[in-house]
Amino acid sequence: MLEVRDLRVEYGAAPALCDVSLAIPERRLVCIVGPNGAGKTTLINAIAGLHRAKSGRIVMDATDLTSLAPHRYCNAGIAIVPEGRRLFARMTVRENLEIGSYTPAARKDRDRSLDYVCTLFPAVREKLDAVAGSLSGGQQQMVAIGRALMARPRLLLLDEPSLGLSPLIVQAMFRAIREVNAAGTAVLLVEQNVGLALEIADFAYLLEEGMIVAEGAPDVLFNNPDLRRAYLGVVPGH
Repeated sequence: MLEVRDLRVEYGAAPALCDVSLAIPERRLVCIVGPNGAGKTTLINAIAGLHRAKSGRIVMDATDLTSLAPHRYCNAGIAIVPEGRRLFARMTVRENLEIGSYTPAARKDRDRSLDYVCTLFPAVREKLDAVAGSLSGGQQQMVAIGRALMARPRLLLLDEPSLGLSPLIVQAMFRAIREVNAAGTAVLLVEQNVGLALEIADFAYLLEEGMIVAEGAPDVLFNNPDLRRAYLGVVPGH
């Protein structure tokens, strides 16, 4: 479905991603884990069209997206839930959600999509007419995910959805992510909570210093010495 091939992204002269390659098959849930500063947000933003690649390709269903304008990525079926949610705080929850369905195809199914989001997150239904800035952090994250789902994406990109949330809300959020994936939407999850990410993923990549240093099934990757060093400070052989 989506392939990233030898992707390189730079900030000025400084490389942020170095020849990163990965694949997200249709209807699968793939996660990217790695320490702070590894380049995870840069990678997911590049896949969403928000960072220009210096070289390499981003291909969706055999169509090269790399040189397209960012809004064309949405037309291709990609939607992102950015780190920090980035809601319009003075607009209502309903207005924030409706912004997600701006493409003609999504606008046609707006009512059905809104009902789906409210079924997925019952707390959102109760807050549709509330100002988004008045919501709790967990509720705002639900709205941010709902806004992306209003675009009816085939691929949902999630950047640190658990950030700053309580453990109970995080568990509920991850149940919703699993449900979205089970309904047929492919998911790319960037997440610092490595245990939860690997628990729900079909496949995982470990990113360090802008490079993929390990990949594989979640249970295999969890025991990878590179991951243990990155997260636990365990040096192989000690």
